[in-house]
Amino acid sequence: MQRRHFSALAAASLGLGMTRLANAQGGTPVEGQEYKKVETPAPVAAPAGTVDVVEFFSFACPHCFEFEPSLEAWLRKKPAGIHFHRLPVRFLQNSINFQPMYFTLEAMDLVDAMQQKVFNAVHLEHQRLDKPEDIAAFMAKNGVDAKRFMSIFTSFGVRTKVQQANQLMDTYGVNSVPAIVVGGQYITSPSLAKGEERTTQVVEFLAAKLRGGH
Repeated sequence: MQRRHFSALAAASLGLGMTRLANAQGGTPVEGQEYKKVETPAPVAAPAGTVDVVEFFSFACPHCFEFEPSLEAWLRKKPAGIHFHRLPVRFLQNSINFQPMYFTLEAMDLVDAMQQKVFNAVHLEHQRLDKPEDIAAFMAKNGVDAKRFMSIFTSFGVRTKVQQANQLMDTYGVNSVPAIVVGGQYITSPSLAKGEERTTQVVEFLAAKLRGGH
């Protein structure tokens, strides 16, 4: 794999993240306690000058729903040099529809607009989105072109994305969510880091660690 070089801006930003973390309550994260190595390290291609950070999640997961506000707050201020994305997992309720639903939203550039709305529908409004027609009606109600949505939802491209997500989940040994894998090498989570804010601190620490900042 071709070595990727971090820009000066990314390096400085991640370095500042390390400084913030060192000064934060709890001190430097400890391997085996707040994060651990994934079962099979497998770096994911990311834009030059960035570290890949992926959250494995499920719309059906109450812990993912609880983590989402903290995660979104962090995304608005995360250091440069972190390439963040999400991957839905194939376990938990209704994964057969929730996985392609997420990738369809991603393809339509609607994740930011719809992510919290889907979580709220499932966990606060107790809507049943367990059939494609239920999902289409929900999308239409929220101003999404339902016909285009369902065309992408059933497409080969989305099925491929689901397969790739499942393969990466198996490679990393992800068996609970939410879980965040950093640089294809380390994994952390709110339960492992013992807190939602601490989780994002650990992510920043690991991103800096991977670029040689620790």
